[in-house]
Amino acid sequence: MALPVAFFAVFFAWPVAAIVARGLRTDGRWHLGRIVDVVTQSDIRHVLWFTTWQALASTALTLLIALPGAYVFARFDFPGRQVLRAVVTVPFVLPTVVVGTAFLALVGRGGLLDELWGVRLDTTVWAILLAHVFFNYAVVVRTVGGLWGQLDPRQEEAARMLGASRLRAWRTVTLPALGPAVAAAALMVFLFTFTSFGVVQILGGPTFSTLEVEIYRQTSEIFDLSTAAVLTIVQFVAVGAILAVHAWTVRRRESALRLVDAGGTARRPRGAGQWALLAGVLATVAVLLLLPLAVLVQRSLGGSDFGYYRALTRDDDTFLVPPIEAIGNSLQYALAATAIALVIGALAAAALARRDAGRLVRGFDALLMLPLGVSAVTVGFGFLIALDRPPLDLRSSWILVPLAQALVGAPFVVRTMLPVLRAVDARLREAAAVLGASPWRVWREVDLPLVRRALLVAAGFAFAVSLGEFGATVFIARPDNPTLPVAVARLLGRPGDLNYGQAMALSTILMAVCAVALLVLERLRTDRSGEF
Repeated sequence: MALPVAFFAVFFAWPVAAIVARGLRTDGRWHLGRIVDVVTQSDIRHVLWFTTWQALASTALTLLIALPGAYVFARFDFPGRQVLRAVVTVPFVLPTVVVGTAFLALVGRGGLLDELWGVRLDTTVWAILLAHVFFNYAVVVRTVGGLWGQLDPRQEEAARMLGASRLRAWRTVTLPALGPAVAAAALMVFLFTFTSFGVVQILGGPTFSTLEVEIYRQTSEIFDLSTAAVLTIVQFVAVGAILAVHAWTVRRRESALRLVDAGGTARRPRGAGQWALLAGVLATVAVLLLLPLAVLVQRSLGGSDFGYYRALTRDDDTFLVPPIEAIGNSLQYALAATAIALVIGALAAAALARRDAGRLVRGFDALLMLPLGVSAVTVGFGFLIALDRPPLDLRSSWILVPLAQALVGAPFVVRTMLPVLRAVDARLREAAAVLGASPWRVWREVDLPLVRRALLVAAGFAFAVSLGEFGATVFIARPDNPTLPVAVARLLGRPGDLNYGQAMALSTILMAVCAVALLVLERLRTDRSGEF
């Protein structure tokens, strides 16, 4: 636990504390009464209410739509399954500003629905909810489907042989086993929607505002650090309470599971019902996920002779380098962030998975998720304020961006690996130890084969979120080394068709890079050369 605790203390707790202190402490005195003043304002109460209920609605809608997809990808074997699994993950890595713009092109004024049927959903909560489902669909499919694919189907078949109906066997055998994974996925979706920024800002207009949007507005537009600090504290406390309850409920449902090679559980659909379920999931993916992506590609090709793509190679007064260099920067940053997140997250998951872990260690489980629930704007701004003195004066160092991205990636590593680590039967480790294996050999020959698939999935998640991280990176990315999301946001913020087209072209390139990387990951994690 030493390295994860030190990492989160230095690169998360310290920057957040620095920005809060800057907002609430002036002339050497703390002004804590400001908290009550801000929270009791009617407009702030409205922001708090909308933030909470839209996050709950988005989470419920995402689970309702994505759980059938998790089952299909885990249990059905069909042509193009690996490619489609990589494709459904691409929306998750897109910057939220791009997601908002893509849905605006679909449901906004002059969008596809407006042209075909005269239907407009922009500035309505439905556009926000659908965009959140688009963004978080892969979270449920990957997190729940990853464990679902490794559950031994013979346990459910045994219940059927004893007279249980298909529904009862699933409800009494499979659902309890999937409980921790479903809870983990719901938690991640809730945190992402609770702190939603780009989607709400673009699709909600002036009518709707979340805490994240309000913190950004108070920080960068009104320059009221005092109000922004209070909202950060409110967000921090709310997310901390949610994570504490989640950790307690998941701990109560833990059980050892029989895990098998995921490739052995996938079968070709049988019967009209399974084929209808597969068709329904494919139709949902096509309409909800692929259509917005197709709109982005179409907009990027709007210029003559790939003009938007060719413009990316030219020098631009918005950047100190051609925008095309943002691709190489993002890949380098994401690889470094993935390595950091894997080391920190794997160590934390290994410590948390121990049955004899103390209460203090188990409490750290909830704290690990706080970077997903605290404003990324606050973290990025806090980096500039806190990490400005030796020996941690990192403001001009390239490592600052991967560190910020790893803060978001590490919780995904923990949440992906922890259910599988906790599901490993402790008797396997004990038997290996009795036969003379050292702790290192026990981990290498017992735990690693069982969690290898989860480790690869965690690496893919960390790489994906690092590529798409925007909130903190926009504050700390240097003008001569912009990332793809920062470059897209800067181009979208400038008027003109050329700038808009270049933003869509960069977004399309980002989608292609992510799709290739995730497809490689799919092939690696379905390699059956080893036994689980």
